[in-house]
Amino acid sequence: MMVLGLTGSIGMGKSTVAKMFAEEGAPFLDSDAVVHALYDRGGSGVAPVEAAFPGVARDGAIDRTLLSERVVGDADAIRRLEAIVHPLVRQAQAEFLKANIDAGVDVVVLDIPLLFESGGQALVHKVVVVSAPAEAQRARVLARPGMTTEKFEAILARQMPDAEKRARADFVIDTSGPLDATRAQVRAVLDAVREHD
Repeated sequence: MMVLGLTGSIGMGKSTVAKMFAEEGAPFLDSDAVVHALYDRGGSGVAPVEAAFPGVARDGAIDRTLLSERVVGDADAIRRLEAIVHPLVRQAQAEFLKANIDAGVDVVVLDIPLLFESGGQALVHKVVVVSAPAEAQRARVLARPGMTTEKFEAILARQMPDAEKRARADFVIDTSGPLDATRAQVRAVLDAVREHD
């Protein structure tokens, strides 16, 4: 089974591209969605995160806004949080891969926002970077509810620059055009990796 790592900076269109891969027969696991599940009521991340950052849990779930206030801009706090969350995400990834191997799937996608930053490329065979011009990225992100320029800049500061990601990618999907053009690029990536399988 071929494992593609999908990454890209905030606002580049990664979620849209991940859905397109799934529609083309390559299931994906969204690492952000895994983290959200870990933080939800009953999630295995709630107790250890609350223990490390007392007061961030509300009604049995992690309050993401409170957690964000505690860790954004504090490199040590981010490291402590990642030490809790990353192993739980890796476990979910391993379960996803096993289930798809058992099901006979030929290509799967691991959607990992900080793939290069977290060493995630060790888990995948090929890396697909989703990219768009900086002005399109900025407009998309600042249109999100609750997003501020300061928050956007803080997130960007933690992410590897787009140009560096593109340079390290096996495939780059440009999302600045119409959706049909993006979908054609997704199909081209799948055609390329299936030919080599």
